[in-house]
Amino acid sequence: MHQRSGRRTAGVRGGARAAAVALLLTGGMLLSACGGGGSPDGTAADKRSGARGGQPAPDAVAPEQGRPSGEEGKNRENGENGDAPEPGIAAPDYLSTFALDVDTASYGYARRTLGDGRLPNAADIRPEEFVNSFRQGYERPSGNGFSVTVDGARIGSGSGGGEGSGASGWSLLRVGLATKVAPPSSERPPAALTFVVDISGSMSAPGRLELAKKSLALLTDELRDDDSVSLVTFSDEAETRLPMTRVQGNRNKIREAVEEMRTARSTNVEAGITRGYEESVKGHRKGVTNRVVLLSDALANTGDTSADTILERIDSARREYGITLFGVGVGSEYGDAFMERLTNRGDGHTTYVGDEEQARKVFVDQLPAHLELRARDAKAQVAFDRKTVKQFRLIGYENRKVADEDFRDDSVDGGEVGPGHTVTALYAVRLREGASGEVARATVRWLDPKTREPHEKSGSVRTGAIGGKLWGGDSRHLQVAAVAAYFADTLRGGDLPGTPALGELASRASRLAEETEDSSVRKLATAIGQASELRGVEVPDGGGDAAEGEIG
Repeated sequence: MHQRSGRRTAGVRGGARAAAVALLLTGGMLLSACGGGGSPDGTAADKRSGARGGQPAPDAVAPEQGRPSGEEGKNRENGENGDAPEPGIAAPDYLSTFALDVDTASYGYARRTLGDGRLPNAADIRPEEFVNSFRQGYERPSGNGFSVTVDGARIGSGSGGGEGSGASGWSLLRVGLATKVAPPSSERPPAALTFVVDISGSMSAPGRLELAKKSLALLTDELRDDDSVSLVTFSDEAETRLPMTRVQGNRNKIREAVEEMRTARSTNVEAGITRGYEESVKGHRKGVTNRVVLLSDALANTGDTSADTILERIDSARREYGITLFGVGVGSEYGDAFMERLTNRGDGHTTYVGDEEQARKVFVDQLPAHLELRARDAKAQVAFDRKTVKQFRLIGYENRKVADEDFRDDSVDGGEVGPGHTVTALYAVRLREGASGEVARATVRWLDPKTREPHEKSGSVRTGAIGGKLWGGDSRHLQVAAVAAYFADTLRGGDLPGTPALGELASRASRLAEETEDSSVRKLATAIGQASELRGVEVPDGGGDAAEGEIG
């Protein structure tokens, strides 16, 4: 996507306020609002043009509007019941804006790492990718675009019973966005796919190049006759193994080109991606889906190793020809952050493949059906009602943040979403005592992939709809999302309100796996159990089933 994590740290109003928000974000403090975000490396904002047409979503109450007068207004601005803000802390804006994300690589790689007997690095944990790895059962829209579901539940009552520390007074709010399911393969537009495969020395390890070859062989059988394929490999240099070739009558030729790949020397990702985009432009077909698929352990060590500068080299091809980048990570040692940065800037998304079962899921079940895009530059903005909400925190999406006023600035990049995708954002929300009424309104904005016309859809939730209990409540999907989010936050050393102990999380995941009969939830329980053992935490009876030892 287009330097999504390189947003300007624009606050909602004024430079001084922006600086305060930026200070809070870098300090990792619990905010009463999640406005604009800055990039980890301090890069400048990324714009496709200098135009500025951004506005907050409807019903967002800006500080200058509808403000009560006098001391009451001052206190309400602070997001607290009469408490003055701490020195240097900006008043909350009650808006949270972010680019949509359908990546799942962080969760897949974490499971692989735990299966290998190691705890994942905290820097590789992105909670939104854990949450988005699980089905949520949202209602689908009847046409193109999104459905919007907003619901939630109380995290705990504060009376004990294992709700987790700091749960009292907090609720979990779920914003769910879903696109229409994929049409039958025969109804989608043809695809022109350029595969860019890493054949460097590090890819010789088990579960890397051989798995990539099996993945491409599986996909070759799934593609239609009117699809096209090209193949580029790279080590210290890039080589075109197969120019853009129609699948019809050439399946064996494609398989032979894939099978002939052998590992070589260094990892020059820059050379591979540059050549891949050149081949994609050469073989570009109007009216079809043009995509570069990168298969790599993303351990770049030769050439330009900066994701941003690599993508700058092919930026014009990306924008002019609408080419998207899909990253598939492999290997027990994997450059997760590097791959994510590439795909974020490349208008695409990333996943991780740890074994042949996962390869079949991605290359047989998902990729052929999801080749067509449903939405480009999709962003979400959640406007919290200051009369009912005292504090809130978005769980994850740190490198997806967008300045609030850029929500409707369509030159600011968002996320690309395909058919059948769901996006979930979870918020920890603390309501005001005795509050009643609307809690939040969520609005999603996107561009039609063909016409680039903007569209919006909104949904809201009231206090009564988030008053039920989370654990043991009616929504098992919400509980699974909560377990995934709390697990991710625990792995990265976070402090979310109401986080259960790791052993308790394992037990909850195991019970949910039995209740849902969902194999993916069983694998979540396994991963939590493995993390518990590695941290020396005793898992209650019926907990994480760590002996299963799955990594797939």
